[in-house]
Amino acid sequence: MRRFRFDWVDAFTGRAFGGNGCAVVHGGAVLNDATCMGFVRETSLVECTFTGPSQVADVRVRYFLASREIPFAGHPTIATVAALRARGLVSGDSLTLETGAGVVPITLNGDLVEMTQVAPEFGVEVDPALAARAVGLAPEEVVGIPQLVSTGLPFVITVLRDHAALRAARLNLGALNDLADLTGGGSNMAEPFMVTLQGATPAGDTFSRLLLAPPSPPEDPFTGSATGAMAAYLWAKGLMPKDSFVAEQGHWLDRPGQARVTRVGPAQAMTGIRVAGQGYVLMSGEVMLPDAAG
Repeated sequence: MRRFRFDWVDAFTGRAFGGNGCAVVHGGAVLNDATCMGFVRETSLVECTFTGPSQVADVRVRYFLASREIPFAGHPTIATVAALRARGLVSGDSLTLETGAGVVPITLNGDLVEMTQVAPEFGVEVDPALAARAVGLAPEEVVGIPQLVSTGLPFVITVLRDHAALRAARLNLGALNDLADLTGGGSNMAEPFMVTLQGATPAGDTFSRLLLAPPSPPEDPFTGSATGAMAAYLWAKGLMPKDSFVAEQGHWLDRPGQARVTRVGPAQAMTGIRVAGQGYVLMSGEVMLPDAAG
């Protein structure tokens, strides 16, 4: 067993118990997959990160769900940088992270941590009826054609017509499996990221939800990777007139989160998506974990 320092950070919020929590295990990139997934399950969080040295960036970051490692995730990126900063491990106003989705540039602006996600990749379009069925809704609740979009991690971006439809959504695991087969996800499900073109508060331009399959918690309070993909979709489809807007999520879970999303490049030729938010270090300590190579 070996001691690792860790920080528990609420991301996309400036206060305790808001946004989305992530435990950052410093130096934990050496751990094996089973230990990392076990740690995530122990925390009951959606995702945790494990950092280490990098030969191509300032810091290497590994991202884990309770069920698998993933190449990238948004709120854990904000949390990781906030944790590094709180421990004095970040100097200056910029750094880079080595992730499974490539090197992610980070800019620090006051309390805001801004990540530049990779250029969006647009995948298959999805029958609105299938996307609606995956979240227990009628097809007429869906606006336009849902589509698989990734800025580091894929999601089926699904625009809903109003907050009532968003609130009524419930995960249908059978239909979600059908959706995963269609999008090529297999066991790595690309869940529908549901968005409405109205904020949860007057400050917001969009309000979203992401329902998750077991063994993850049933809903993600704030999803930074999906927020970037969602923004790319809205700009590509001409649904968002602003070059920069405020995305909100988590308010109905009593964990309100907010991000500033900015387009890099023109709407039809985006070269990246910038997603910025705050991070609040809720607790810090040490954890004893099996010391095995990852």
